[in-house]
Amino acid sequence: MGFSKKKSIRILMYHMVLPKDKSYKENLIVTTEDLEKQFEYIKKRYQTLFFKELESKKSLHHKIILTFDDGYYNNLEYLLPLLEKYQLKATIFIPTELIQNDEKNDKRKMMTFDEIRSLNPELVEIALHSHTHRNYSQISLQEAEEDLRENMAILEEKQIAFTKVLAYPYGKFPKKNPQKEEFFRMLERSGITAAVRIGNNVDYYPWKNKFEIKRIDIKGCDSFNAFKWKLRLGKIKL
Repeated sequence: MGFSKKKSIRILMYHMVLPKDKSYKENLIVTTEDLEKQFEYIKKRYQTLFFKELESKKSLHHKIILTFDDGYYNNLEYLLPLLEKYQLKATIFIPTELIQNDEKNDKRKMMTFDEIRSLNPELVEIALHSHTHRNYSQISLQEAEEDLRENMAILEEKQIAFTKVLAYPYGKFPKKNPQKEEFFRMLERSGITAAVRIGNNVDYYPWKNKFEIKRIDIKGCDSFNAFKWKLRLGKIKL
């Protein structure tokens, strides 16, 4: 089922983490209880790594990358203790304008730049998730390039180390040529080393297409059995 393939890599996509008693029905939320059960399973069977380690550790078997989008404060509260407990690694994709705007809110939902900068670099890798979190398939190439440039510039200004891997907002990017080719050239020009979509499938490293890397969407409604099937096949249904 893919376990013997040294080149295979599973990239899981998460968003929010909340305890069951604070959670509500939302597919973007995985409870801490469910996440801990998933982490226990991952710890026994896989080796977590950062995107920036892929080349040096490509000979590892059973590779997995855990990704969390948006930089929610609940990641700091509930994800980090689990990463520490199980000594796992995760990549958090940061949309900088969402962080900026939320810092002004009394009841903020996102981490601050100071909190992001303070995350343990042994456990967390920071990467890119655009500036404005707009759908890249619905804006011009120039707007997308400026948005991405701003995403990187703000992280640099805040002295936050990051890997130049992009998670497309909503998993979207131009799908038809010539727009797609022009968009990928812009990513190359901007220094982006890889970009992740959704796709719900196991991927392989070295990448077949570094700007169309597939992630496996882990939903709050997934049973533990569904989670295990997704890990094995990338999806529940064949």
